[in-house]
Amino acid sequence: MAIPPPDAARLAALNEHYAFGLSEAELAEFGPAVAATLASSERVEELYRASAPQAPQREWSEPADNPLGGWYVTTSVTGAAEGPLAGRTVALKDNIALAGVPMTNGSATVEGFVPSRDATVATRLLAAGATITGKAMCEDLCFSGGSFTSRPWPVGNPWDPTRISGGSSSGSAALVGSGAVDMAVGGDQGGSIRMPSAFSGTVGHKPTHGLVPYTGAFPIEATIDHLGPITRTVSDAALMLGVIAGVDGLDVRQPTELEPVDYLAALETSAGGLRVGIVTEGFARPESDPAVDEAVRAAIGTLTDAGLVAEEVSIPWHLDAMAVWNVIGTEGAAHQMIDGNAYGMNYPGLYDPELIAHYHRGRHARGSELSKTVKLVGLSGGYTFAHAGGAYYGMARNLAFEVRAAYDAALTGYDVLVMPTVPYTAPELLGLDADLDSYLPTALGMIGNCAPFDVSGHPAASVPAGLVNGLPTGLMIVGRRFDDATVLRVAHTFEQAVGGFPAPPALTTVGGRQ
Repeated sequence: MAIPPPDAARLAALNEHYAFGLSEAELAEFGPAVAATLASSERVEELYRASAPQAPQREWSEPADNPLGGWYVTTSVTGAAEGPLAGRTVALKDNIALAGVPMTNGSATVEGFVPSRDATVATRLLAAGATITGKAMCEDLCFSGGSFTSRPWPVGNPWDPTRISGGSSSGSAALVGSGAVDMAVGGDQGGSIRMPSAFSGTVGHKPTHGLVPYTGAFPIEATIDHLGPITRTVSDAALMLGVIAGVDGLDVRQPTELEPVDYLAALETSAGGLRVGIVTEGFARPESDPAVDEAVRAAIGTLTDAGLVAEEVSIPWHLDAMAVWNVIGTEGAAHQMIDGNAYGMNYPGLYDPELIAHYHRGRHARGSELSKTVKLVGLSGGYTFAHAGGAYYGMARNLAFEVRAAYDAALTGYDVLVMPTVPYTAPELLGLDADLDSYLPTALGMIGNCAPFDVSGHPAASVPAGLVNGLPTGLMIVGRRFDDATVLRVAHTFEQAVGGFPAPPALTTVGGRQ
């Protein structure tokens, strides 16, 4: 894609943008110098094309059986003949690259993109014997906790298709919850693994930030990007986590070294005797349904009956952490996800230049079709950046250390922290034309307990806590950073204590699974 020499109008626009104060004559002098630098860009492209991977030929189709709208496309990409996931079917959230298979990230602006590289998690799943059976729908650019902003269609809840499945990993939770697939990979920047798991009655584990490589997934904001498992049982979550965790050398979100952990074997050790901190600020929030709080407290009672020791703990930063997340999630995401065409710059990891170029074109051609949540990110984040040049983002990132320290301090006295995953059960689906006063709360009103742990990086799992008026809700279990095993041990102890998690009434009619 040859770059045309800059004309006077383009240089004048850049001069104004950067406030350089160059005269028309001075700009004219710069023209040839700027044009001379373009040779390096063209040479870089030539060198890159010589070694860039080509997408393999993989069969895919539009879903023939899609009652909840959970599939974007279906495939049957088989992995190794043997391995811990042999015989298991997996769906990938459609922000995760599967080479040769379309990826839309729930957005009209990405429609038509076909990646040429597998994401690291896809490579690891296939090497472990999994069969990837399709791409799961997700919210528009993954910026919503509902399941109604996704293109080309919304996703229904397996317990009641007229309600949201939760987001942004909406299809992942709906497919797992309905039995259409054994397990799925979701993404989480503000709760997007845990919230749909709570609403749809599945297990969702957001790993410690950096434990699972994000390489090959569409970014929102590098400091809060996570990938992790959505499953029907805790043992399946532990099994998948063991497969996808570990350094890949391409994602600087990760430490340079990580000791391997057998998360499945860790479940064999009882969680009895562990100390549980019940986070006071996680309950009785302005948006909370008292019945959900009550169900979660009953679930905590089940843990104490199983031999764990629980008591209240106050963490005031848990409330203020939302202000920190809001700045990172608007100003940071506007800078990276929108202006930076998902990857931004100054990131010493693996890029997807083809995705950057495709999304750049799509965003300018079809930006009017973006969700109202994404438009809010751009307007809010762009406004504060224009006002202060990124100072608010810098303050928020500095405060993230204090948020982390507050949870770390609480976790010196407790092995895990617990609270409701979401403050209410799944609300009804909305249309894209809903008024803003309804749209934004339905998309974002449930994130208050989840988003702080994207900022702090602590591992957090949601497990079904029981039913409220026939709909699932979730118990969230949070642990020390890189101690995901203890989080899963507590979750597994709870699952055993309740005799397994309930399935939706429609399970036998969706996806053909019993």
